[in-house]
Formats: sequence, C-alpha cells, structure tokens
Amino acid sequence: MHIKIITVGKLKEKYLVQGIAEYTKRLSKYAKIDLIEVPDEKAPENLSQAEMIQVKEKEGERILAKIKEQEFVFVLAINGKQLSSEDFAKQIDNLGIQGKSQLTFVIGGSLGLSKAVMKRSNEQLSFGKMTYPHQLMKLILVEQIYRAYRIIKGEPYHK
Repeated sequence: MHIKIITVGKLKEKYLVQGIAEYTKRLSKYAKIDLIEVPDEKAPENLSQAEMIQVKEKEGERILAKIKEQEFVFVLAINGKQLSSEDFAKQIDNLGIQGKSQLTFVIGGSLGLSKAVMKRSNEQLSFGKMTYPHQLMKLILVEQIYRAYRIIKGEPYHK
C-alpha cells in the first residue's frame, strides 16, 4: 500500500514534526508513506467571501497537481463521515482488497478546501465536529492510519 498525505502549509512546530516522524517511522513497516506540503496562499486577515474562494482555489490547484488519476482520495472535512478506528481500518483493508493500493489523504489550509478538491475526493472524513489546527490534524491522521494497520494485522493497540 502507498499512502500519501497532502497538507497545505509548512509544519513548523518541532513537537508536531517529531510526533509525525515517529508515527511515519512506525507506519513504514506496513506501507510506503509520502508527506507532501503545498504552499499556503498568503492572504490578509479580513478576507471577503470572494477572496476566501480565490485563496482556496489557488491552494486547491496546488493540491490537485499532486494527485494522480488512480489514487483513492480522502479529504478531511468537518461535515465528512465519522468512523470509529475499527471502521476506518476496515475501509482501508477493503480498499486494498479491491486493488486500490494508492491512498491519498488531504488536509486543507485554514480556510478549508476548494470545491474542485472536494469534487475530486472519493471520500470525506471527519474527526468530529470540533475544529483542530490543520498542523495538529496531520499528527492525528498519521496516528490513526498507523492504528488502522495495527488493527488490520490483528496487533495490539491501545483502545
């Protein structure tokens, strides 16, 4: 399995970088993993609705340029489907059984994702109704993917 995680913006916080590196290392025994950061669009604090759309579209173009046609794409969206860790593992396992060996996860920037990226997605996932910083979400996502593989392999994991 090949897993790609595309995020908007550069991760700067050392503790998050270290956590992601640790889970990426653990995950590498189950799957090949690529972490891709696309630049965020610089914008002033108070944006109009039209300017917000424009920022999301520019970031969306950068995201879509990193996605190949054969990839199964999950986007993280607050209104997406909420799954238990076990159901998430089952979905990843089922995708592998169906021959979908290239999974891509997308975490948008602070304004969210463009309509084009949402349209390209195969599945929208939510980690709950709360809002998390997108940098922290990357760590949570990598941990959940690692946990999914532990579940798939029947290995112990903390419940």
